[in-house]
Amino acid sequence: MADRVSPRARSENMRRIRSKDTKPELRVRQIVHGLGYRYRLHVGALPGCPDLVFRKRKKIIFVHGCFWHQHRGCPDAHIPKSRTSYWLPKLERNVRRDRKNIQLLKRDGWVVLTIWACETEDERGIGRRLREFLS
Repeated sequence: MADRVSPRARSENMRRIRSKDTKPELRVRQIVHGLGYRYRLHVGALPGCPDLVFRKRKKIIFVHGCFWHQHRGCPDAHIPKSRTSYWLPKLERNVRRDRKNIQLLKRDGWVVLTIWACETEDERGIGRRLREFLS
């Protein structure tokens, strides 16, 4: 199936997609900060450049977009109908890379929590989860 959007419009759409400071990430950061925890952002020296790093606690939080990281069972984690020969391998690489990075972090003694974008809509639930993880 051909793309329904012109290459120029598609390029503009893709250009606006951010990897840092997304709404779900900002929501998680706000909750964590409100709980009184301090953290480092996007530490490039660690595998996967984790979104939030708590060095003293040796804990890491990734905030993943459901589409880009293929949140299993989430309706947002669909495969596009057009250009599947491009999207399927790309999204599979993302999932493999995430698994590998988490494996490396755990091997180095880090405790890792992945929060999915769809989960950030329930602020109470996510707040409870973050409190439990960080305590």
